[in-house]
Amino acid sequence: MFGFYSWYIQNSYMHHFHSEFRECIVVSSKDLVEIVFHGRGGQGAVTAANLLVAAALKDGNKGVQAFPVFGAERRGAPLKAFARISEEEIHLRSEIYSPNIVIILDESIIEIVDVLKGLKKDGEILINSTKKPGDFNFSDKYHVATVDATGIAIKHDILVGGIPVVNTPILGAVPKVLDRVTLPSIQAVIKNKWKGEGGEINVKATQDAYDSVGVNF
Repeated sequence: MFGFYSWYIQNSYMHHFHSEFRECIVVSSKDLVEIVFHGRGGQGAVTAANLLVAAALKDGNKGVQAFPVFGAERRGAPLKAFARISEEEIHLRSEIYSPNIVIILDESIIEIVDVLKGLKKDGEILINSTKKPGDFNFSDKYHVATVDATGIAIKHDILVGGIPVVNTPILGAVPKVLDRVTLPSIQAVIKNKWKGEGGEINVKATQDAYDSVGVNF
């Protein structure tokens, strides 16, 4: 994807009109779902986006994309990753500015990043938190789901350098806010990425998350 961004920057002026035209066509499509992941470097947000679209493809969606914001991922630094899912081929190549769904891997991000920026009316927010959905002051405006992905990662010893990696637990909660992707497909792509015991542990984490997610809708 970084190769694409290099191409995009070099050619953005020349293809400005064409890009805007493509964006109007694709974004107006009713079946396009755009998702923004907010996390910190090392939490696996980019991997989560990649696994999600792989699962979406497995579930029969013809158009999928996953990519990070242009720039290096530094451990602990706030970052974003994007995912698009559609029943049809996706030609749009811009960042996501008006997501349908926001997934927050680190609750503390809410205090320093405008995670609601551009979120569509009645959009959905999935948060890694021990709080209930109604505890967030934006729960009266948006559909909110919460899951203790950190606790689940610790329970299953999904750690890197002693730090919980919450990407697979949070993915287990995604089918509760996104009907384009099923839990079995998420689990299948996880087992394909991590063979043997590692895959099984992460699959158990997704199941725990799916079973414990709380929603206000």
